[in-house]
Amino acid sequence: MDLGKHAFLVLAHNEFAVMERLLYCLDDERNDIYIHFDRKLDQLPDFRLRKARLFVLSDRVDVRWGDVSMIEAEYKLFETAARRQTYAYYHVLSGVDLPLKHQDDLHAFFNYYQGKEFIGISQKTTEQEIDRKVRRVHLYAKLFRPGKGIAVMWYRTIRALVLRVQLLLRIKRNHDVVFKKGPQWISVTDDFVRYILDKKKAVLKTYQKTFCSDEIFIQTLCWNSDFRLRLFNSMQEMQGCQRIIGWQNGELIEWTDADFDRLIASDMLFARKFSSENRQLLERIVNHVTNKSTYNIT
Repeated sequence: MDLGKHAFLVLAHNEFAVMERLLYCLDDERNDIYIHFDRKLDQLPDFRLRKARLFVLSDRVDVRWGDVSMIEAEYKLFETAARRQTYAYYHVLSGVDLPLKHQDDLHAFFNYYQGKEFIGISQKTTEQEIDRKVRRVHLYAKLFRPGKGIAVMWYRTIRALVLRVQLLLRIKRNHDVVFKKGPQWISVTDDFVRYILDKKKAVLKTYQKTFCSDEIFIQTLCWNSDFRLRLFNSMQEMQGCQRIIGWQNGELIEWTDADFDRLIASDMLFARKFSSENRQLLERIVNHVTNKSTYNIT
């Protein structure tokens, strides 16, 4: 039984050849797709779908890696989708993700586990990492990525000095919050999305001048609420969010054609990240995902 439409919320800024294939895989009448393109993009690609409804957000955020603007963009997607209608599930994806299962299989999976929250909770996060990212004040977080110019170097020097002073003086904030961390990429119910939206003001206040809080705010909201009891798997991070993510020595890597067998053998529903440089892999994944339904719910 189909328990309702799904909303796919896509955060995108490049690799539109990958994204074109992502949309092709999601092009199903049971899906609505919402895209937030980084405001720094002057020209947006013109994607056309045959079955799914596609909504491109006009109110866009200038997204900077590690900055609270990541959270702001995600809120734009949640708000736009939830305002339009109630969805069975909301899936947060990047523009370089792909599904690994046929749409029939994906919908069958979420119908079977309806009510569960698919949020990855890291078991490796240390208190030192949490302190550094969200209990210290990070000035000029938008400038963390490489840049040029005397002003940028000056801002980074100030940021480093302020962090050093906080460390030496043991200055912390958000003492009363139990923080959890995990992938930004999630699949959650309408109930939880409404809860996220209700907490927006408090979230943006808590995570101003923090670092990489997009990997913390959803996990923390869930963990400190009754929704924690609805987690699909709170002990295994990737199972918890149903994503297979290419990590190697702590670095996010791109899948290559050599990974095809591993990817299609995975019981995860989504994978990241892909590159247009590996076009053969993209085509093989798309063909596998769109040709037939193979997944069995047990």
